[in-house]
Amino acid sequence: MQQERLWDTDAARRYDTPGTGMFAPEVVGPTADRLARLAEGGPALEFAIGTGRVAVPLAERGVQVTGIELSSPMVERLRTKVDEATIPVVMGDMATTAAPGTYTLVYLVFNTISNLLTQDEQVECFRNAARHLEPGGRFVIELWVPELRTLPPGRAATVWSCDPGYIGLDTYDVLNQHVVSHHFHFDETARAQLFRSPHRYIWPAELDLMARLAGFELESRHADWSGAAFTADSRSHVSVYRIPGTR
Repeated sequence: MQQERLWDTDAARRYDTPGTGMFAPEVVGPTADRLARLAEGGPALEFAIGTGRVAVPLAERGVQVTGIELSSPMVERLRTKVDEATIPVVMGDMATTAAPGTYTLVYLVFNTISNLLTQDEQVECFRNAARHLEPGGRFVIELWVPELRTLPPGRAATVWSCDPGYIGLDTYDVLNQHVVSHHFHFDETARAQLFRSPHRYIWPAELDLMARLAGFELESRHADWSGAAFTADSRSHVSVYRIPGTR
């Protein structure tokens, strides 16, 4: 499953759920508020900007936002919300593509770094962030914690969501550190719709080592965008890395 083919027109259409899910105000609001504070008045670059779920509210908070995005259909949906002058986007992958200028903040939200399916690509993503940052600039990553503690021997899948009309499960390849997320959407009929996405999962300690290889220092880690403490039971984390130096 190549990422360019995965995020096609149909996936881009289904991605936006205005006012609910990832687009709910209680989700987007704390995310944009925290990123605006971390930008410290400077410009921000979003890797894998998608349809602008975070970039648009961040720009509304006065932050100058630029994006990098691999999927043309995702950017087409972004353009129904804001024009190129408001949020410019450079087409390409987040591990190698360069955007013009330098930034005080580069960020990746909602597990997107795991879309890079090799460790080398993930390390290059850190290095690409470092190339874009001013001294003292920050790289922020939101990422889930692999739920291997819930995976007993002999079982390859975990169910991480079971809601009316939706079931989410992950199938793990622990040898290669790969996981495929399966999203089942259904209604009162006998039919269901399946969307799958491949990932390479990363433990927080491995993520920190990738950061060090690219010249970053870990500044903070919380369980969510509101600053809750990160513990052994946290299902995800927001990690803030910083390039040494001052602006």
